[in-house]
Amino acid sequence: MSVRLVVHITAKPGKGAELARAFSQRAIDTRKEDGCIQFEAFVSADDPDRVAVLEHWRDQAALDAHAQLLKTHYPPLVPELRAELIREDYSFNRTK
Repeated sequence: MSVRLVVHITAKPGKGAELARAFSQRAIDTRKEDGCIQFEAFVSADDPDRVAVLEHWRDQAALDAHAQLLKTHYPPLVPELRAELIREDYSFNRTK
């Protein structure tokens, strides 16, 4: 069963564009990982300091492998720009 993550990030005031840019290279690298179906960052049309990251993984094992890579190969992604981070995980079967 595939797994989708929706990560809502509120940047510190005025730092949304910088936060979104920081995700650019991380997204390119992550999309190369086995089992990654989608990894994209979006800036809110209503609030430029709110960024949403959509992740879609083939299965929980692929997401777990990604999480391990984050711990061992990547530094934390610009924590100095973040005010809040909320992660939502969903397991689902696509019907169409």
